[in-house]
Amino acid sequence: MEIKISQDLDTEVLVINKFEGEKTSQELANTYAVEKDNFEGKLGTTYLLHTYGKIPADKILVIGFGKKEEFDGTKMTEAAAKAVKKLKQIKAKKAVFNFDGVSQYGKEAVIGAYIGDYSFDKYKTEKDTHLEELSFSNFDENDIKEGKIFAEAMYLTRNIANEPAEYATPTKLAEIATQIEGLDTKIYDKEEIKKMNMGAYLAVARGSAEPPKFIHMKYSNGNPKKRIALIGKGLCFDSGGMDLKPASSMLTMRDDMSGAACILGVMSALNKLKPQNIEIHGIIAACENMPGQNAYKPGDILTAKNGKTIEVDNTDAEGRLTLADALCYASELKVDEVIDIATLTGACMVALGSVASGVMGNDEDMIKDIIKTAQNSGEKYWQLPMFEEYMNSLKSDIADMKNTGSRYGGASAAGVFLKEFVSNVKWVHIDVAGTAFLEKPQGIFIYGSTGVGVRTLLNYVTK
Repeated sequence: MEIKISQDLDTEVLVINKFEGEKTSQELANTYAVEKDNFEGKLGTTYLLHTYGKIPADKILVIGFGKKEEFDGTKMTEAAAKAVKKLKQIKAKKAVFNFDGVSQYGKEAVIGAYIGDYSFDKYKTEKDTHLEELSFSNFDENDIKEGKIFAEAMYLTRNIANEPAEYATPTKLAEIATQIEGLDTKIYDKEEIKKMNMGAYLAVARGSAEPPKFIHMKYSNGNPKKRIALIGKGLCFDSGGMDLKPASSMLTMRDDMSGAACILGVMSALNKLKPQNIEIHGIIAACENMPGQNAYKPGDILTAKNGKTIEVDNTDAEGRLTLADALCYASELKVDEVIDIATLTGACMVALGSVASGVMGNDEDMIKDIIKTAQNSGEKYWQLPMFEEYMNSLKSDIADMKNTGSRYGGASAAGVFLKEFVSNVKWVHIDVAGTAFLEKPQGIFIYGSTGVGVRTLLNYVTK
């Protein structure tokens, strides 16, 4: 989809907005949609009419913006996405968004348009319908450009997470990372990972024929006043290992690297956005969890990078093992903050469903800041507790801790486990197990990857 900035309303479909209780900017739409058919303009509702040559555009699409006093950037994203979905439904190729009274939301309009146009049809012989050209008027050019960068980062993230595991291997993630411009990127192979004493991460990788790849990307611009490390869980496929998942639970386990895909998307946007006086590290411990002949087993004792020992209680609690070593690595970078994002626990899905992501950490101000940033970015995050008592279920008789324990409070138990590998740095953990990948359409998102985290993390590191 080509994005343009234009005041020319001579197009196939002119898309305009209507707030509840108000008229539109086009008298033709007021006559037919508002006066004759009582179109109210509730958020996301649409009304389509032919112009029959009365204005330069062939058709007018009216998109409801809801109540004016309640309208914000999140609602702009939703309305723009639904408008584009309607345009695709009528097989339109070109359209102009001419929205009245909302000039401050250009960035959100572009992001919403991209969400509405997205589909993953790479492996289909008959491709999906897409808009060819979308023009925006009444918006600032810089907002349009920034929205496009955010949207393209989401596209990259969603495409990677939607790919089958035979394509999106650890080696492929490493290749994608090295192709991102403007970064200093280092890929560590198995032998180098061993030298870094990442015994927990390497144990998870042992059962797969695919070699692990530890990815470290770095963006720096100016004299850094703040240093942030972003870690994405990179399980390119999770079979459960020796504690094998049921077949039905493995169908979408290609999405277990959604955190890694998010970090790749975020890092891909930085050289375009060029945030000043900041240093940002993107870290991914990529591997597969497979029940191969050398797979790690229940009862094994693993030693993480910081020397702490872990009794393997369940090989399907593997993500926290890879993150443990990644957190140790990030803590050694002398950064100010560490944020990890991971499809970590089914328990978080039970608690929050597919509506919200769970958030935990060791600094309340940072947690609140990220939750607020998420809200302003159109994503929902909810803080979960990290009481010390959750560690009781992880006690081991033969090691420092187990990698899992009681099924009760499982998301929080995973959080306190990860905390053991964070040292001398502010840290927030984001569990996106329920929000990263949808098994049926929800809201403005279709089946598959949602790109959750991209908007929030980009807004957080660039503000």
